[in-house]
Amino acid sequence: MAGHEHVRSADVKCPNMELAEIKSRLAKAGYTVKEEKRLSNKTGTQLRLTNGAIVNVFDKGSYNVQGTNSDAVEALLNDGVIVERAAPAAVRLTRVFVVYGHDQNARTQLEAMLRRWGLEPIIMDQLPSEGQTIIEKLVSYANDAQFAVVLATPDDEGHRADHPGERAFRARQNVVLELGILLQKLGRRRVAILLKEQEKMERPSDIQGLIYIPFRDNLEKEAGVLLAKEMCAQGYNIEVSKL
Repeated sequence: MAGHEHVRSADVKCPNMELAEIKSRLAKAGYTVKEEKRLSNKTGTQLRLTNGAIVNVFDKGSYNVQGTNSDAVEALLNDGVIVERAAPAAVRLTRVFVVYGHDQNARTQLEAMLRRWGLEPIIMDQLPSEGQTIIEKLVSYANDAQFAVVLATPDDEGHRADHPGERAFRARQNVVLELGILLQKLGRRRVAILLKEQEKMERPSDIQGLIYIPFRDNLEKEAGVLLAKEMCAQGYNIEVSKL
């Protein structure tokens, strides 16, 4: 049966067939051998397939099939019947990298919202460093996500030298640096910047095409729907009922 998981006994004997013929039948049917090795008792060869099935081919000419998903493989080798296998289920995207500054309330709102959507936020200070620098840690863990959300909150103030009248709020420098790394790693369509609007709040970048989503106090109410739409466009499955 397609997709059926079944464990067969190792002592089930099947008709004679040479190793080369078995490998040829498997290949023609679309099965892939991920490991081939001699049996520990030196009486034959073991083929481990990527679908979980194991074929033991004995030097005397017999073989048996065991492991998971073995029914279709056994039918193929015994009778030459190719059993149609179910297509693998699409991988559901769940992991989201989160960059944040000093606004703990905004970060808490964002994390709670993502978890309510059934997603898994990757938050740096909740992860082990394993001797890595901050940048190494970011690059390493960013490999596990297909989307990033950057919280740009008014944590710092700045202005051009000798122009104090231009003083404005801005995101932390580490947030801007991490934003740049994620843009390079994931691309502009997979990075959303949640910008906490405040008087004289600078945008971290003037790069065209970046996804800026503004909010003031209630992050979920003011930015949630727009963020969900951007994530859904990149393959995330977010139920409307959870918005």
